Amino acid sequence: MLLLTTACSGGDEGDGVTVGGKGEAGTPQVTVSPGDGDGKARPESGVTVTAAGGTIEQVALTRKGRPVEGALSADKTSWKSRTLRPGSQYQVTAVAKSPQGKTTTVTSRFTTLRAAAALSVVDVTPGPGEKVGVGMPIMVTFNRAVENRKAVEQALQVRSTKPATGAWYWVSPTQVTFRTKNGEYWQPNQQVTFTAKLSGVRAGRGTYGLNDLTRRFAIGDSHIIVASTKTKRLVVRKNGVKIKSWPISAGKGGRVVNGVDTFLTTSGIHLTMGKENPAIMTSEWMGVDPKDKKNGGYKEVIPHAVRISNSGEYIHSMAATVWAQGRQNVSHGCLNSPPAAAQWFYNFAYRGDVVVITGSARRLDWNNGWSYYQMPWDQWVKGSALDRTVTTA
Repeated sequence: MLLLTTACSGGDEGDGVTVGGKGEAGTPQVTVSPGDGDGKARPESGVTVTAAGGTIEQVALTRKGRPVEGALSADKTSWKSRTLRPGSQYQVTAVAKSPQGKTTTVTSRFTTLRAAAALSVVDVTPGPGEKVGVGMPIMVTFNRAVENRKAVEQALQVRSTKPATGAWYWVSPTQVTFRTKNGEYWQPNQQVTFTAKLSGVRAGRGTYGLNDLTRRFAIGDSHIIVASTKTKRLVVRKNGVKIKSWPISAGKGGRVVNGVDTFLTTSGIHLTMGKENPAIMTSEWMGVDPKDKKNGGYKEVIPHAVRISNSGEYIHSMAATVWAQGRQNVSHGCLNSPPAAAQWFYNFAYRGDVVVITGSARRLDWNNGWSYYQMPWDQWVKGSALDRTVTTA
């Protein structure tokens, strides 16, 4: 359907519809793509409006009566929408005006292609409204492997009330993670909004995102925890101020598997990952039956445990080793703490708090839990499909 406000002629141009600029001198010409009646419009292409002999005054793109966002060029001669939902009907009306004050209006109705397969977000960490630590990454998991990572990453947006520099890294074909620059954590006490504008994004052959997603969460106070396996002491700083310290007993070492001493605490930048009260800890992780005491079998119920890695490391209460805390390392890798201190920390900690451990010969791997800050910044940025840093301003 072509609606003309001036006496002008219309004609086709490419796959769009063009109106104006021929029947009357000084009338602007407007081109809209997709054209009227198009039943196979590509969702990833969106809508494009261009004007010749004038500037665009107004563009209204709607789906089910609701407006769809787009951006006007600086010279007001072109307008481009975002990606469109597959299998949906749209209407666009565009108005352009010439320097002589003459106007042209064009309307197009079309339907986008259906998706053969859908891409969706199945999990986002942190949770909605959660208050987290200054080291907290944003971890996005999809329902299927992403082939066109550039297009999907382009659709991901992170905004914070206090600006930060970060980057995305594709941990696997189904998961991408955002974190801030090494040594520059989130600034404390602010709001962060993550948006995935996936509707209409072509993620692979015949695969499109169908829905957008928004997740908001809060950054709490800065909690930086530093522990040394040599001094056997842990220090907690809140917003840069030391507020608590206690003796610990770290990993004793002595169990080497494939060149790695699995009984040593890992040195590096850990993040708190979650809390368990109690945590059930057994020797099954090292292939030893808990009943096999001769070969180090054990099963213990541990109160007030805060996880800091995927290799079984926690900051937790351990009344049985109070005698060793501050004096000797006797654990299987955890940071044993006095019961009162462990309970306090359990109640104090957010997910995403920074825990820096030093003194051990065993280095923390970058993918052992949420230990992403172990990877050098340049290497992390290379893991972005777009090979770029992101500002959250």
